[in-house]
This record gives sequence, C-alpha cells and structure tokens, in this order.
Amino acid sequence: MLFKNKLETKTSSLWKQNLRHFKKNKFALGGFFFIVFMLLFSFVGPLVSPYLPDKLDALMINTPPNFTHWMGTDQLGRDILTRLMFGGRISLTIGIASMTLSVIIGTIMGAISGFYGGIIDNIIMRFADILMSIPSLPLLIILSALMSEWKIPQQYRLYIVMLMLSLVGWPGLARLIRGQILSLKEQSFMDAAEVLGLSDRTKIFSHLIPNTIPLLIVIATLGVAGAILTESALSFLGLGVTPPTASWGNMIDAANSFMDFQKRPWLWIPPGAALLLTVISINLMGDGLRDALDPKMRR
Repeated sequence: MLFKNKLETKTSSLWKQNLRHFKKNKFALGGFFFIVFMLLFSFVGPLVSPYLPDKLDALMINTPPNFTHWMGTDQLGRDILTRLMFGGRISLTIGIASMTLSVIIGTIMGAISGFYGGIIDNIIMRFADILMSIPSLPLLIILSALMSEWKIPQQYRLYIVMLMLSLVGWPGLARLIRGQILSLKEQSFMDAAEVLGLSDRTKIFSHLIPNTIPLLIVIATLGVAGAILTESALSFLGLGVTPPTASWGNMIDAANSFMDFQKRPWLWIPPGAALLLTVISINLMGDGLRDALDPKMRR
C-alpha cells in the first residue's frame, strides 16, 4: 500500500511538472486558449444567435457586414456569423471524432502487433503498409465521389467522412505505437508482470498502453489539425459535407466566382481565417505538449 501511494504521488508530481513546462510555452498556451474559444464559439455560440444557419432572406442577399449581421450575409441572405459557428461545429466535430477513432484503432492494432510479434505482427503491419502506400487524398476523393454517386443522404455523410478519415489515419499511428510497445516490452516492469502471471490483456491495456499516453496525446492533438484540413478540402471540392449543412470548407467554396472573391470578401475571409487560426493554434498546442511531455524535447 505504501509503495502504491508513493507511485501515485510520483505520477501526480510528474504530470504537474509537465503542466508547469507547458504553461511556460506562451505560444502553446495561446493556442490552447484559442482552441477553447473556438469550441465555445462553435458549440455555445449558436445557442445565443438570433439567426438560423439555413434561414433564407431574399431582402438581405450579399449584404456587407453591418450592425444587424456582423459578418454580412451570403448569396441566399443567410447570416455568415451563424453559419461560421455551425461550420466550426461540423469541422471540429469531424476532426476530433475521426482522430479519436484513429487513435483507438491505431493504439489497439499497434499494441497487439508489438506485443505478440510473429505472424500477427506481419499481418497487421503489412495491411498498414498497404493503406499507407495509397495516397490518402485521392483515396478520399474517390470514396467521396462514390458517396455522391450512390446519393448518400446528407445526414449520414458526416459520419461517413469521419470513418474515411479514420481509415487513412490509423496505420501511421499503429506503427508508432508498435515501436513504443517493442521498447516497453523489454523493461523490468514487464518481467514483474510475467512473474505475477498477469494475462496478456492486463499486460497490454493496464501496463503497456498507459505508458504510451504522452505520445498519444501529442499525436492526437496534431492529427486533429490534419483531419480538419482534409475535411475542409473535401468540402471545398463538394465531396465532403455538402450544403445546406455548413462547414468551413463549403463556406469558402461559396465564394467561387471572381466577383465574389474581389467584391465580397466577407463570404470567404471569415471561414478561411477561422480555419487558418484553428489549425495554427492546434499545431502550437501540439508542439507545446510534445516539449512538455518529452524530456528530450525540452529546451
């Protein structure tokens, strides 16, 4: 019991030390607060907005920013600010959900591959190699085009996009976790687990995977930014989340004429700026987490 209490105290102090290092990184801290702001903006903001994202107003078409519509209106008279909030909700949800699913699949597959080795390792890693050898963006474009061809209902496209991003995201993560497991398997605490007669499931999920959590946090944080960019690219091409559902990608695509681009910047600058600042903030936060959680990366 005393040993267990000391171990818990040591673990707690280690996380406090990592948090202290993270707070010293002003750019990472700024990125974290901006991400919190965007989450509140996207998920709480629509609750206080007086407009609906799909409400049409023929009298307010392409209205520049004013006191009534702070960011103006689009070609159908819809409020840009409200659609920006709902678009952020869609883009952030897809990014976070797809990366969470990728982390779960990649962690389990990588841990099993590294722990058992042999033919199981070969099967899992060769399958991952096949997926990694296929260019991800063309694959996603083909799958998205098939969704359009099969006339998948709009309410299901969001979930299918999440699954597609997870499909191309887990192999690289699985290889990283496999490398960590191969190293951790040789540590003395695993010899103790073997002597105690613990089951393979307990060894993997209670001892090996928890020791990869710092790496998982960093990879997941940085991966969310990539998933948001990929979803926005697909939506911009009309292959991801399609109108009338708003996402940052298809909001930018709404300004697809030279006249809109030159004369109506309020159509594309707000979603473009939100996308740019969100991705930069996530990368800054991920870089700060990497520095804080990996002693070798600390400056």
